[in-house]
Amino acid sequence: MKDLGPPKYFLGIEFETHPNGMFLHQTAYASDILHQAAMSNCNSMPTPLPQQLTQLNLELFAEPTYFRSLAGKIQYLTITRPDIQFAVNFVCQCMHAPTVLDFGLLKCILRYLKGTINMALHIRRDTNISLSAYCDSDWGGCKTTRRSTSGFCTLLGPNLISWSAKRQQTMSNSSTEAEYRALTTAAQELTWLSFLLRDLGIYQSHPTLLQCDNLSAVYLSANPALHNRSKSFDINYHYIREQVAIGLIETRHIPATLMLADIFT
Repeated sequence: MKDLGPPKYFLGIEFETHPNGMFLHQTAYASDILHQAAMSNCNSMPTPLPQQLTQLNLELFAEPTYFRSLAGKIQYLTITRPDIQFAVNFVCQCMHAPTVLDFGLLKCILRYLKGTINMALHIRRDTNISLSAYCDSDWGGCKTTRRSTSGFCTLLGPNLISWSAKRQQTMSNSSTEAEYRALTTAAQELTWLSFLLRDLGIYQSHPTLLQCDNLSAVYLSANPALHNRSKSFDINYHYIREQVAIGLIETRHIPATLMLADIFT
């Protein structure tokens, strides 16, 4: 083995260091995607997806293999671009039978990338290495299945280190249930990360803070007494309550205006 020096470019990810940290970005990779899609000179869009999504054209796209290839390339871009995580997840749910409308949404993401191609993930040098997270959920956001989407992001000190936007496997009967499922998903990620940090010699001296904007879900995670709102919950979703009870995680309510994970739902 030989030391190749500080990293500059690795698997499509570019590194730019400065005295207080580094920037991770995929500018060259995003440019290649736009070139392959013949959209290098397209007009940019301010958002990855339109605010209102309506099924107007259900005609199947003529080249589904091309759609899947392009969507897969954009999916790799989410390594350093959490801002497109929800949009990419939404489009990739149509991989099996993409429609003309789905391809239009894929092009919307590409047009958004055109205008934000230089965006980067900032990793700051900081002495604070405490783990924390934000989680959120939309209730019945999928117009077709009426399933909710769970979104969370985890931070090590001030640095964003992992994030997710994923549609839930079953429907939720209330917004509390949808948020409670999101809490459980985030708690499982935090448990894995805390074990990983412990193996690296980084111990968390305080319970990991998990923040949610649904007050009922926060109360439910700390209240050992079952009530009507939790009767329909699967037993697996009480994982978060157990983590709170043993002191590994602390749930806290914050206003929706301060919810960082909102972009994932």
